[in-house]
Amino acid sequence: MSTPETPEEPKSAADDAPAEGAQVSEAEAELAAQRLERERIERRKAERQGPITAGTALSGTAADLLAAVRAVESGEKPPATVFEEARPAPRRPAPEPARRAPVVSQGPAAPAEGTVGEVREVLAQGGAPAALAASAASVLGEGAAGVLRDDPWQLLRVPGVRPEQADGFARALLGGETGPADERRGRAVTVWLLEQAAPAGHTVLEMAALTEALGRQGVPAPEDAVRDAIAEGDVLVFQDGLGHDAGEDGGEGEGEATESEEQPVQVLVGLERCALAEESLTDGLARLINSVPKQDGAGEDWERAAAAAEGSAGELIRAVARHGLVLHTGGEAALAEPAALLDAAHAMGLRAWAATHGPVGRARFADRVDGPGVATVAGLLSGAEGPGRDPEGALALDLLVVLDAPQLDVETGALLTESLPDGARLVLSGDPGVLWSVGPGRVFADLLAVRACPQIASRRPDPGPLGELVSGIGVGELLQVEAPGKEVVIVPVRDAGEAVHRTVQLVVDSVPRAIGVPAEETQVITPGHGGAVGTRVLNAALKERLNPGPGRFGGFDPGDRVVYSPSPGRTLPGRVVGADGEGLRLDCAGERIVVPRERVEQSVRHGWALTAHQAVGSRWPAAVVVLPGDAVPALSRPWIYTAFSRADRHLSVVHGVDQALPRAVAEVTAKPRTTRLPVLLAPQLPTTPA
Repeated sequence: MSTPETPEEPKSAADDAPAEGAQVSEAEAELAAQRLERERIERRKAERQGPITAGTALSGTAADLLAAVRAVESGEKPPATVFEEARPAPRRPAPEPARRAPVVSQGPAAPAEGTVGEVREVLAQGGAPAALAASAASVLGEGAAGVLRDDPWQLLRVPGVRPEQADGFARALLGGETGPADERRGRAVTVWLLEQAAPAGHTVLEMAALTEALGRQGVPAPEDAVRDAIAEGDVLVFQDGLGHDAGEDGGEGEGEATESEEQPVQVLVGLERCALAEESLTDGLARLINSVPKQDGAGEDWERAAAAAEGSAGELIRAVARHGLVLHTGGEAALAEPAALLDAAHAMGLRAWAATHGPVGRARFADRVDGPGVATVAGLLSGAEGPGRDPEGALALDLLVVLDAPQLDVETGALLTESLPDGARLVLSGDPGVLWSVGPGRVFADLLAVRACPQIASRRPDPGPLGELVSGIGVGELLQVEAPGKEVVIVPVRDAGEAVHRTVQLVVDSVPRAIGVPAEETQVITPGHGGAVGTRVLNAALKERLNPGPGRFGGFDPGDRVVYSPSPGRTLPGRVVGADGEGLRLDCAGERIVVPRERVEQSVRHGWALTAHQAVGSRWPAAVVVLPGDAVPALSRPWIYTAFSRADRHLSVVHGVDQALPRAVAEVTAKPRTTRLPVLLAPQLPTTPA
């Protein structure tokens, strides 16, 4: 039986290197940004204490950490000195980050063929697919074969491998020497669970949640497994106080408890890469909040620009003139306000840029501004787009406006804040109602909750029946809107077969004929990839009508509408233009991309039908949102808000969930994410509101 898919399961991509001297594409830009993050983490890891050698006695902080875990689990109060290095420092100005020279990389070197061959032999001995050899060699390094022989559960570090598969591999290699209680299995499954939690948005997990998940994976002593993982340096542990809620009081009142009061604590466990990224992001944000922006424009120039702008656009310009970090919220119509800010900054001679989540958003926002200065976040960070970097390694700009801010995870956010020069201004702008990032953290939502800087809420609503419908969803109401121009159409269906039939009929015939929007400008959105009305089934049906063919290039034909995912959470819409010995050739927003043959299955899907997570950051003239009966568990207010708001002119809803739709809008909010950003940031905020 195949493993069931989650509704919004992201796809992984291998770290293949672009050809020497080739032009850097959007996909390669994303990979380059990830490599910068990995190099930064390695540098910070080198600054920390070395790893604990297995089998040696623990002392100092490591011993304190384990003692604290045991104390909290038993209901006792941990020693006061524990976790001091992991807790935020006392309130102070944020430290200046070390500048580094820009890194130019053509990608990680492919593992040596000899290494891949050795890994392939070990995989064969354990009954694992030979196709995993290259990925395992890349993840585990030069001695990968030996690592797998010594600890078969390290196979879990390879993307896509699940515990039951690693268990079978271990049994085949070790025979009767292994079992569920093997310490190696407990440590590996602990790390695997935290790796699975990261794409779901968690930067850390509470100890109780982690041990419960370990129990479900058949680990007989979950607490011991976590302690072993901590002792081996596989994971980090933190203690955060529960005596204040930064989301409610903005970080004020901290430290109010007297020494005689016992402040409740929670023990959190996380991956080192997520922890370091969250700490680095905190430092970068605090530097912006506590700094005085560079006086790069006369005060009267900023005020003149603000007076010339309309309403909340003027408020945004005034806030940016005085502060290093500003948050801006609003829907599609509200994009006129950061556009006005960008134009005003250019008129004052500032080096101002905007960055979007993807190329579709980049093109749409570029139409709103008078000049250049719009890039994607990945392209900006890699240097493929944007102003480049100064001699100190910082981005050569004075103002950066990041659109689609809810899509920022902590790793990308850390890269952005570290890349800003001293005195620069940062604006994070986005719609707080959409789905959050496919990655660790909820940066935008955490910052809105902390109230660490000025927040400008746009008063510019999205117009028409579609704007009214989406605005109602945002506050938990599914309104009956008047749609005289057929802006919103509900198509009831009884079963999955009828849902597929009506969806194809809408895209191919009804919407082009009645609305005037051709099929290539209509996007289908459905809750998941699998199931009777998932993206796979819908894409197969739509391909049969819109671009039939044998799929001789890995299931694709020239002209097929596709989406390419260079990494989880990144979706580039495009079309197939051909294929050859190098791989599948795509045109993604005017960029020519060659996807190597071995990566096509993992990173390219047909794109007539998408999930809402794939569609976020883009909009189309028409959208057909499909809600089959089995979609009820996947429905939430953010999902519905995101899906319905992808339409510019027309929305058709293929409706098979009955009363579950208004119930989801009213009652099912975003799933909680466990993060540390508010706690880390609170002590570094000014003592008085900005």
